[in-house]
Amino acid sequence: MPNAFLFSLLILTCLSGRSPQDGREDGRSYPEMPKGPRPVLEVTDAKAVQEADMRPYVDRILGSKVTFRLQPIPGGQFQMGSPDGEAKRKKDEGPQHGVEIAPFWMGVHEVTWDEYELFMLKGDKVRVVENTATGSPSQEIWADAVSRPTPPYVPMDFNMGVEGYPAISMTQFAAKQYTKWLTMKTGRFYRLATEAEWEYACRAGTTTAFSFGADADKLDAHAWHFENSKDAYHPVGKKLPNAWGLHDMHGNVAEWVLDGHESYSHNKRLGAVEKEEKVIKNPIQWPTKEYPRIVRGGSWDDDPEALRSAARRGSKDSWKMMDPQLPKSIWYLTNAQTVGFRIVRPLTPPPLVEQEKYWEADLSRIAEIQERQRTGKR
Repeated sequence: MPNAFLFSLLILTCLSGRSPQDGREDGRSYPEMPKGPRPVLEVTDAKAVQEADMRPYVDRILGSKVTFRLQPIPGGQFQMGSPDGEAKRKKDEGPQHGVEIAPFWMGVHEVTWDEYELFMLKGDKVRVVENTATGSPSQEIWADAVSRPTPPYVPMDFNMGVEGYPAISMTQFAAKQYTKWLTMKTGRFYRLATEAEWEYACRAGTTTAFSFGADADKLDAHAWHFENSKDAYHPVGKKLPNAWGLHDMHGNVAEWVLDGHESYSHNKRLGAVEKEEKVIKNPIQWPTKEYPRIVRGGSWDDDPEALRSAARRGSKDSWKMMDPQLPKSIWYLTNAQTVGFRIVRPLTPPPLVEQEKYWEADLSRIAEIQERQRTGKR
């Protein structure tokens, strides 16, 4: 069991006098981010000006052989939330409301350890020097300026598997910093999905409890969950995809989105509906506190009702319960072996001056710890 494995490692690291999570940085300060537009890694199928131009594509991470696949998600409208009569529905899934989503690309599956460890463990430090003939700087200069996790002292896969498996146990802040790093590596704007984008992509045009229908008895073909997972996550992409080609939207690991957790009935964005507007365009509920923040999709440790397309879950401080350091890590979740994330890329990215909001710390406490670590301090 992951928790038993974790407990034994935490005891050993605590007896050694070490923090089990935020190990010391390598003592160096991070460089400043270069000014101006970042260079773009050439990927022909990633180019699109309008929705009709969007195609599936494979992107890659410089300094490695690691690639990742993205699927175009068409723009459109849907009813967000669950209807009153849906089985196992929770109160925070309503009221249903009309939402309009702009087109974007989404990761075919969750971010894997193959991808995330390059960021977390600095595995991309084998330099790939590009564009030296023209004197144009490489993406590495931009990527090196992004904050990265402090070294973990326990294996963060909790002995469940690494190659081809989903990365887990990172905070929302860590997931956002990964998307910033990936943006600098590729020159394409990546971020977490909004909660509305996530549900829209999960449903893939359906209105039923799951993207494959309403019958939970068919879940085994589409998802890893408590009854079939054998107490662990599984390699990504092994279950059937939804109608838009996305795997593991139900189960395996729950996925961070950008939003804070609030009831739709108390969400300011519903003011648009109250004013008789038909839909809310590209909504997002920016978090204002550390907890709770939204993860979607349910996990290998959940019952079927938690894997429904409209099901929501808020993060808790107990997800860091076994982290003994004070303040607790801004990068790792010791008690959330069910939480990972996937990436999106909007067809129309925001202006450069607005992109930081999707990546950086939104609480002063986290920003202060980040800044200390950037200068080699604890």
